[in-house]
Amino acid sequence: MEHHKPNNEALDLARHSMAHILAQAIMKVRPGTKLGFGPAIEDGFYYDFILPQPIGEADFKEIEKEMRKIIEANQKFEREELPKDAAVARLREMGQQFKIEYLEDLAKERNITSFSFYKNGPFIDMCEGPHVDTTKVIKRDCFKLDRIAGAYWRGSEKNPMMTRIYALMFETKEALDEFLKRRELAMQRDHKKLGSELDIFVIEEEVGVGLPLWMPNGTIIRDELEALAKEMEFKHGYKRVATPHITKGKLYEISGHLPYYKDSMFPPMTVDENEEYYLKPMNCPHHHLLFRARPKSYRELPYRIAEYGTDYRYEKSGQVSGLLRVRGMAMNDAHIYCMTEQVKDEFKKVLELHKFYYDLFRMGEFWIRLSFHSNDKPEKYVNNEEMWKYSEKIVSDIAQEIGIAYEVRTGEAAFYGPKIDFQVKNVIGREETASTTQLDFAMAERFNLEFTDASGNKQRPYIIHRAPLGTHERFIAFLIELYGGAFPTWLAPQQAIFIPVSEKFNEYCYKLANMMTDGFMRVEVDDSSDSFNKKIRNNTKRKCPNLLIVGGKEAEESLVTWRRYCTPDQKTMKFDDFHKIIRQMIDKRIMDNFADTIIPAI
Repeated sequence: MEHHKPNNEALDLARHSMAHILAQAIMKVRPGTKLGFGPAIEDGFYYDFILPQPIGEADFKEIEKEMRKIIEANQKFEREELPKDAAVARLREMGQQFKIEYLEDLAKERNITSFSFYKNGPFIDMCEGPHVDTTKVIKRDCFKLDRIAGAYWRGSEKNPMMTRIYALMFETKEALDEFLKRRELAMQRDHKKLGSELDIFVIEEEVGVGLPLWMPNGTIIRDELEALAKEMEFKHGYKRVATPHITKGKLYEISGHLPYYKDSMFPPMTVDENEEYYLKPMNCPHHHLLFRARPKSYRELPYRIAEYGTDYRYEKSGQVSGLLRVRGMAMNDAHIYCMTEQVKDEFKKVLELHKFYYDLFRMGEFWIRLSFHSNDKPEKYVNNEEMWKYSEKIVSDIAQEIGIAYEVRTGEAAFYGPKIDFQVKNVIGREETASTTQLDFAMAERFNLEFTDASGNKQRPYIIHRAPLGTHERFIAFLIELYGGAFPTWLAPQQAIFIPVSEKFNEYCYKLANMMTDGFMRVEVDDSSDSFNKKIRNNTKRKCPNLLIVGGKEAEESLVTWRRYCTPDQKTMKFDDFHKIIRQMIDKRIMDNFADTIIPAI
């Protein structure tokens, strides 16, 4: 079933028009301002400026007041088309040298000979448009100036730094208010904030941006995810492999990654008499060599190999963000080598595994994005139109059969084949790519991969690249924000904490805790000198899913009083009964639903 997004053309039109209104207001409060770009974006719009005097958020109220005056003035948006020379003269008269530079590049690169300008009131801007008819059609209370950031002109660090003013805008004030509420929730659940508060990861200057250090709590979460992946992959017939963190550049010349991805790779290390080695940006070429290491028969296919491979990619420092965009990552990677007649079934199984994980973690709404090649930029893709059509049809057919909502994106395929991205919505409702699967028809030839078919002939395998849990870094960031840091018992760093009412019950608590740790459960005893109420508060802040309160009655009768995270009730029960329940919660990876019940259904 094809996934259709809401049609936001009218909203995008209004947002782009509001960017012009913002620029007009800025020109009023800061005469002499130089203009950059002002597009509509997902939640509103922005405009880039070179300002004669700085602007801060304290100035927002004055700027918004000017913007509302412009809206009420009912200014018409009027288009004018000018030939190049007249357009340059117009911009020179306006003193907008950045626009002149952009115009010259457009004329040269796209052979454009005329340029459109839009005028509303006294404000004129070179712009493709379109815009609303008049400013009055925009509701005056459905926008809000949001924040200020720095942005290099045209995204290049070699260019001047401009001031970017972001604004939020929605169809109605109610929609704006709802967004602000959701964003406040997202800020409370921000994985960088909770990652620090819950001792999950740190990023230290001495190590470098985008290179997270995993603390014991975060390492537990990583290990549990990896254990889940290994268990599922074992059940699905994968064999585990391991590959090194560095390799000769020649490997990426064979794969073709160097010309396509060199800018995203760390610079080479020159060793062994001028031999260039690279930090590994992806695992696929290494896996191809493992497949090639021994002759393969059709009887061994599909051949599935998997590893949590650590990769390194040179993200620009300004684009690195917490765990979502990093420079070092551990990927839930695997490659499946199969015959043509096996491709569809194997690819379908991979998508079903994705769906299993997303349902298990209650990821909410998700859909898939089919990324196909484009004939407009043939240099981006392997030149084999017949194989592109065949592979893209397989992917389309599977997407329809599996029953997951999907949409098609042309021009976003990998250079060696079509791909499927699993898209999710984060806490604030913004779309994110969680994991990817690719169908590869090119690498087998590049690496001379082959198998012997039933007739004794040599054939090239198809290759499926898949990473259903993405990377530890990105997936854990999603989970932190999805759960607000309150992980289900099986995944939680501390699965249960004993809280004695007084120190005389410490010994009993340790006796029970030792019984649980003997079964590899992650259990602690809070034997601190804090008051009982403070212990409850402290361990609730840690978002431990199970607090076990022990006093005189509990110690005398082998009981515990079980208090679940974020639930008002508590239940006193035999310790043996609790022990059995939590054992099942962990073994079955039950997803705690803290809002519904004190004891999860088994």
